[in-house]
Amino acid sequence: MSPNASYFYVNLLKLKLKRGTLMPSLVFYFKQCVKMCNCMCNKSPFCPCSKVPDHVILSGGPNNRYWVMDVEERPGHKTLTMSCSKSLHPTETCLLKDGWEMTPVRRGDVVHLEGCSDGGSWLVDREQGFLVLLPDSLISGTSISSSIRCMRRAVLGDMFKSFDGGSMQMLNGTMVHEVFQRAATAKDFSLEKLSKLADEALHGPRYLGDMYGLGVSQEEMKQELHNYLPSLQHWANEYLNSSTPKAISLKMYDSATVVTVTDLADIEENVWSPRFGLKGKIDVTARVRIQSPRNGGHRIPEEKIVPLELKTGKESNSIEHRSQVILYTLMSLERYNPETGFLLYLKTGNLHPVVANHMDRRELLKLRNTLVHHVHNCVEQEAERSRLTRLPDILTNRQTCQYCPQKRNCALYERAVDPSSADVSEDVVQDFLQQETGHLTLPHLNYFSHWLLLWTLQSIKLLKYLTLTCVSSEKNGSCVGNLQLSDPVTVQSEGVFLHRFQRSSVASQQGLASGDRIVVSDQEGRLVGLATGYLCEVSRKVISCTLDRDLSKYSDVLFRVDGDEGVVGLSTHLTNVSRLMESCQDSDRLRELVVDLRSPEFISNLSSVLPREAKDTVANILKGLNKPQKQAMKKVLLSKDYTLIVGMPGTGKTTTICTLVPALESVEQGGISNHTEAALIHMLLSLLIKAGCKPSDVGVIAPYRQQLKRISAVLQSSAFTGVEVNTVDRYQGRDKSLIVLSFVRSTLGELLKDWRRLNVAITRAKHKLLMVGSATTLRRYTPVEKLLNHLQQENMISLRNYLDTPKFFLILRQIIL
Repeated sequence: MSPNASYFYVNLLKLKLKRGTLMPSLVFYFKQCVKMCNCMCNKSPFCPCSKVPDHVILSGGPNNRYWVMDVEERPGHKTLTMSCSKSLHPTETCLLKDGWEMTPVRRGDVVHLEGCSDGGSWLVDREQGFLVLLPDSLISGTSISSSIRCMRRAVLGDMFKSFDGGSMQMLNGTMVHEVFQRAATAKDFSLEKLSKLADEALHGPRYLGDMYGLGVSQEEMKQELHNYLPSLQHWANEYLNSSTPKAISLKMYDSATVVTVTDLADIEENVWSPRFGLKGKIDVTARVRIQSPRNGGHRIPEEKIVPLELKTGKESNSIEHRSQVILYTLMSLERYNPETGFLLYLKTGNLHPVVANHMDRRELLKLRNTLVHHVHNCVEQEAERSRLTRLPDILTNRQTCQYCPQKRNCALYERAVDPSSADVSEDVVQDFLQQETGHLTLPHLNYFSHWLLLWTLQSIKLLKYLTLTCVSSEKNGSCVGNLQLSDPVTVQSEGVFLHRFQRSSVASQQGLASGDRIVVSDQEGRLVGLATGYLCEVSRKVISCTLDRDLSKYSDVLFRVDGDEGVVGLSTHLTNVSRLMESCQDSDRLRELVVDLRSPEFISNLSSVLPREAKDTVANILKGLNKPQKQAMKKVLLSKDYTLIVGMPGTGKTTTICTLVPALESVEQGGISNHTEAALIHMLLSLLIKAGCKPSDVGVIAPYRQQLKRISAVLQSSAFTGVEVNTVDRYQGRDKSLIVLSFVRSTLGELLKDWRRLNVAITRAKHKLLMVGSATTLRRYTPVEKLLNHLQQENMISLRNYLDTPKFFLILRQIIL
């Protein structure tokens, strides 16, 4: 019976059942058929809604994809009826047993099978075969290994990817990783080189914000970082640089095998495996020589590339650490077919081999299937509306959860699914929920739940394009294939590489366009997800793009470029909503404005924020605006919280907003402030006071009142009580032991136009002077240029680049404690 005919027949039966005209003997049978059907509309399994959706890709062969048509559960086993054809014919079966029957597979899922089929019958058990649930949803190896202790944390970590917590130890670990990887790239592990790389990491812009956020100084981080360097050098001398490198013994091929490291092939290699539904970035891939006794004991050397996982924490050789390595061997199977990998503990320099066997991979894939089920099915349809589903239970062992970075999200999600859970849960969970969310009202929880649901619905990411052939993808405009690197790769900035590809055959220009986010793979499907980036230029013959990796070493590879259909940046939004629910003063105020919709407050009189000397400037700026635009401008200038500028298209909203920039610069003697400099001053004063400097001996000078307000705002802590923040004029005839001078502007301001006031500013310090400003701008003013040149000649000044901008920190060396 055709789908259309069966659809008509089922509807006829339903109509007769409703009217009571269906034969009694058929009523029971029909109700059972409807009950057996898992479909939302209660139609027969043969009705049109049982057909495979258009976006689902099915195929046979090594990279097979099967559509699950039916699931039959019996004690100790589960049988799947499935098809790899969109016509759902022919069908095949798969018997799951020995623990695989616990896989949360259901009708309408897509699965990938590893193993052998006997006439259309698959068997997945303890000894043979794998089943990969929803293989187009790629799960990171880190998430899977973390699910060993807590599946709930792993699910939340996949949602809130930007919410990894932070500590001095974690930051130090990241910096040690970078030092090792850069030394590997330079092929130089000498102590001199390692020290240089460590200092570059410490004083570069990349980690400055993290150090400030954690409240630690460069000197504190330096001590932690340099503790690792001798062990890095020792490891390289022992395993890599020696003429007789140390051999590692491991059991492979049922015999003792000897492995030596010959080279470090790559760092941060990106690996996507649609075959196993896995993804990850391998810290280091090492080239090794494996010698195994075969053919009567003769050792046959074999070259392999294997994953090398770096760890900076305690040398535990734990199941989580080993699991990560095993998963890396599995996801890189098509690239390198590694049978082993290594764990390197950087604090000790000890290297642990990890041999991957069938049992380890089997159990980790089971965990991956459970995790992807929760991630993919965290929203369900109920009564024509969507709602969040429950996650795995909260652990009752609070010791395990003490340092979990997902604690707040864990509690928020529980309350979002069930707002009354804080009252009905068992005592230990109830206490936890109360501690994390007790300050929130029901509207706050509803707000969190609402936006989490919307973003979850939007963020489902299927990499179906990676399982399509290049020809099929090119037809629908989502891919460009037959590409070869044509020019040398150029570095645009740190981690951004410009590539130019030549098409081997001229093709029509359609689909992908400049600015699209892309993923680059090889044409054969062996090197999937080599790099991601953005298209710059697309023509019939040439494609140029910026990528996050340099693909120069793949010059002989034929590439394909696919549009990245995933949603980018949603985890940042989710993290922001989570932090909005935090119990702190800033979040409390934001919740009042954003969730409780407290009306914004405004200053009553414009003269209180507009200095006399700025009135003419602002008046000139407003001349080109009409009356509504001027009213909007005034509202913004008077705002304490926020102002929304709304209007129909063409009413001049953009013009108004653009005019706001110079107007705000004119408020408060230019209205000029610099949040970055204020934050830096906070960090530096924290270090100085921590070292024993009295707050009453410290003075902060800024030429603009708005900057004084901003600096005062970040120095609210009791630790800064006594620090004086004032203008240059207020310091006339007075001095302090330590003076911090904030220049504020990126253009020449009032302070630099009057050399007498500048002289006052830089001569108020009795012992130490710290100047913060833009070196490029300051050198445009002759007196300051002479001052800076003199200080540099006397080796009294240190310039630190900040965030790849012209901003520099001018710090006298004697204040570096």
